[in-house]
Amino acid sequence: MTKHIFITGGVVSSLGKGLTSAAIGALLELHGLRIRLQKLDPYLNVDPGTMNPFQHGEVYVTDDGAETDLDLGHYERFTGTVCTRESNYTSGGIYETVINRERRGEYLGGTVQVVPHITDEIKAAVRALAGDDVDIVITEIGGTVGDIEGEPFLEAIRQFRQDAGRANVLYIHLTLVPYIRAAGEIKTKPTQHSVGRLMEKGIQPDIIICRTEQPLTREVRDKISLFCNVPAAAVIEERDVQVSIYELPIVLRREGLDERILSELGMDGREPDISQWEKIADIIANPDDEVEIAVVGKYIRLQDSYKSVYEALTHGGIGNHLGVKLRRIESEQIEKEGAEELLAGAHGVLVPGGFGVRGIEGKLEAIRYARENNVPFFGICLGMQCAVIEFARNVLALKNANSLEFDDTTTTAVITLMDEQRNVVDMGGTMRLGAFPCVIGKGSLAAQAYGSLETSERHRHRFEFNNAYREHYANGGFAFSGLSPDGKLVEILELSGHPWFLAVQFHPEFKSKPHAPHPLFRAFVQAARERKDTRK
Repeated sequence: MTKHIFITGGVVSSLGKGLTSAAIGALLELHGLRIRLQKLDPYLNVDPGTMNPFQHGEVYVTDDGAETDLDLGHYERFTGTVCTRESNYTSGGIYETVINRERRGEYLGGTVQVVPHITDEIKAAVRALAGDDVDIVITEIGGTVGDIEGEPFLEAIRQFRQDAGRANVLYIHLTLVPYIRAAGEIKTKPTQHSVGRLMEKGIQPDIIICRTEQPLTREVRDKISLFCNVPAAAVIEERDVQVSIYELPIVLRREGLDERILSELGMDGREPDISQWEKIADIIANPDDEVEIAVVGKYIRLQDSYKSVYEALTHGGIGNHLGVKLRRIESEQIEKEGAEELLAGAHGVLVPGGFGVRGIEGKLEAIRYARENNVPFFGICLGMQCAVIEFARNVLALKNANSLEFDDTTTTAVITLMDEQRNVVDMGGTMRLGAFPCVIGKGSLAAQAYGSLETSERHRHRFEFNNAYREHYANGGFAFSGLSPDGKLVEILELSGHPWFLAVQFHPEFKSKPHAPHPLFRAFVQAARERKDTRK
């Protein structure tokens, strides 16, 4: 029978439940166990697809086309699990399913209530990941214990142990143990209150993981053990990592968390080999050299808005034994101060995805700077579309070139709305989403990077390159090095005569891992290193 681990959070938000869940999954995989991960989010949006990146961070896309929480990116980066739309449910999605059933009369006229109908649907969502090919399902409960919107989820996971049996369910609570610098003391009271709130809901945590800046003394561990009703050995220290999030499996392994989990669930596993994570941590801490990449985006103010891009750049560095220093630049800032002022000295320029006209002129300036100064350039989704517009205006003399997304009256729409998007009314879940195949041209930069003439990558867009201009661009020096199998959709563009200028319509960052860097990010970082060496 599949075992289940439920991970809750207390005291404050942004404690890192997603990273902790991913690291636990990584450790259990090292024991030879087959795991799957899942995030249950209490907000009422059906999915994060229409949410503002400043509020929610990036939208992560799965192979099967689900727009999901960014924590699923952590799950896939740390483990071998492949997330699907069953890996992320929200209150909005749960309630929508129940209400649609009620409208169809499936409840036979009965009163529809939070208990049992909503909680039953939540439990069904958890069970959807179980199966003969899964040893452990790890389910992260979003939000913080005490949030009113999270109540149905806590009730559902309380019931889950009743349904599945005590031996098959484990509760882990992640909490903050603050250090009061003025007093020079670690305080356990917030953790006591958080666990108390959880126990009011009928959930006694089996393991408590303590986020902390300072090491936990034996006295502190014993105090948490006494007041939170767990063995002292089940109080796990998760001190802030010093260099990289990829140290986390090592930290938790050192604390014996994986062994504690297996003991609680009555499971055995092979002796884990943590050396892969140690090697990754060592490369990040002691790189051979460092390159600086300028990331020019619309949502730079929030770290999580481009989370997968930043991590993929780190992975590209790992693949080259290099450190990657990020220069984060708001595209609107370039509009005010100029590209030369803000991009000088960068070894590479990356323009990521986004939506809307704000900051576009700054992105175009950044791309022009990279093109004219032979700085390695990597454009992703909107970044590719901006590269198309910049080239049209400044090389092909199409002065009014634009995207229909930014100007629906333009007479020179080099970027146009996809045919299947023309009659779309609802904004949520209606873009071109998920993994699609791509055929790569021989001898191209992309072919060199992939080592193959075909790939599959994840998409999230409504607009595409206008094929009416394809010959014009080809004559001007652009190579269409990646196309959909039917040849209609431009997937990859390259600029002839430039050291490394490549732009893609898809999102390669979603398939990058620390131990398996995405080929395009590895190649981009390598090109940045060559740029640095040349400049020396």
